[in-house]
Amino acid sequence: MRDHLKIKFMKEFFRKVISSKKNSLKNDQWHSGRIVLTLIAISIAFFALLPLFGLIFEGFTGLRDGSVNLGFDGSRQVRGTLFLLFSTSFIGGIIGSANGWLLANCRFPGRSFLRVAQLLPLATPAYLLSATLIDLGSINAIRINGMPWAVLIMSLTTYPYVFLLSTESFAKCGRLQLEACRSLGVGPWNSFRRIALPMTLPAIGAGIALMGMEVVNELGAVQLLNVPSISAGIVENWGARGNPSGAIGLALCALFIVISLVVYEKALRRRSRRWTEGAAGGEAPAWELKGFRALFAQALALAPPTFTLGIPILWTIVNIDQLGQKLDYELFLLTIRSLGLGIAAATFSVIAALLISIVKRWNPTPWIRTISFLSGIGYAIPGAVLALALLSFSGAPWKLAPVVLLVWGYSDRFLAVAKGGLDAAFERLSPSLDEAATGLGCKWPEVLRRIHLPLLKGPIAVGALLVFVDTLKELPLTFVLRPFDFDTLSVRIFQYASDERMAESILPALMILSLGLIASLALIPGLDHQSIGSNSGLKEPSKQRSSVEQTN
Repeated sequence: MRDHLKIKFMKEFFRKVISSKKNSLKNDQWHSGRIVLTLIAISIAFFALLPLFGLIFEGFTGLRDGSVNLGFDGSRQVRGTLFLLFSTSFIGGIIGSANGWLLANCRFPGRSFLRVAQLLPLATPAYLLSATLIDLGSINAIRINGMPWAVLIMSLTTYPYVFLLSTESFAKCGRLQLEACRSLGVGPWNSFRRIALPMTLPAIGAGIALMGMEVVNELGAVQLLNVPSISAGIVENWGARGNPSGAIGLALCALFIVISLVVYEKALRRRSRRWTEGAAGGEAPAWELKGFRALFAQALALAPPTFTLGIPILWTIVNIDQLGQKLDYELFLLTIRSLGLGIAAATFSVIAALLISIVKRWNPTPWIRTISFLSGIGYAIPGAVLALALLSFSGAPWKLAPVVLLVWGYSDRFLAVAKGGLDAAFERLSPSLDEAATGLGCKWPEVLRRIHLPLLKGPIAVGALLVFVDTLKELPLTFVLRPFDFDTLSVRIFQYASDERMAESILPALMILSLGLIASLALIPGLDHQSIGSNSGLKEPSKQRSSVEQTN
């Protein structure tokens, strides 16, 4: 009996040892798979940052040797960009914060529709709005040109950044404080001025910083309106004037401005969290607006979307008789090229974003979080600057084809667009799902395929759609890097507008406008749950989630 018990005990002991070794082997395989995945993510981040580091190295080398300059008109272009940046920030900040307050804390007829309508300006590229407005102005003997028009157009096409961040803060800030104002007979205006606005200033500032990044990136609108800007100067110095040193000098100025905006934006986000942590929870109270006040609120909320979307539609109606003139094989080629580039960029961006996000989920160490953040910094870099950085890879020893550089540039610039939504979606998935799959012996590809991908279909689809549409609308990067005689829809619209042949670009313009509307409508379901910073990659996902801030 005792021998039988000994044998049974030994069998049980060896069974546990063998089982333990098997589990240990599985864990080793799991962790070794994670190491491979981490190396892949580091490689993605390396190639995302390589063009930027190359440009910075070349720029500082030129500064040391004294060969880098700002070009013939560089100082004027820097001043023009700064003036446009500050003027647009002031006007767009007022429009965005005013609409954010009205649509978050006031109740009036049509409020729900007008809240959604604030996304519509994201569908209209600034260069398309400028081109159609210039053409309509010429028909009616009105000269659309110069800095004031550029400020107006850039303010109306970028203010949704401020709106989407400020409406989140207005909806959450100081419920008890605002209720105290109401009990003391303080009206909406004084409550806004004394309580809500000071608490929301950090969020407004963060939205203004994102606006500024778009202003620095803009190329088509400023060239059509004859406004001096850094992006236009880079293109002119590199192409028309054959002065690469001037282009590099202006690119360094643009990088300095953009990095300042990124640092400023992140600091304001941290400050915004500190402000709202002490505020009373719950939704802020709502003021009912009636009569003249309701009409004024409706007009203020309706005017920007009506202008940005209405001008291109009105221009299309005016030129409707010429709609079929350019319906030919050339338009078909333009469309195929644009769609192909958009699909390629969306595919690479989503795959890279998925790998980086899953690595950050499984290995949330500070250095991995830093790599994840830096990999998405391309969204803040102006397209002309990124294009200039990538041009160095067209020569020896790389000799990459222009189309490859284009896809690389799109994937680099819009990686954050896909990554932001995936980061937020991963945070909503419990880590116990991964642990249960690991305990059942699943390797990381199986966990990704059988658990994560089915649960992330929505964020992946939205991210791919946004990257696709952003690629179709992107002008500076495409204009500089495209191969000879390889135009896209955005480039052709810009060329027609520059040659005053806008009537011939109706169909390309309608296609880009329609796709932009589809992308904007795709953001509507998440209007109350997501945030722009996630899309731009400039906000830490662990701290986020409230209002859609995703942009094109």
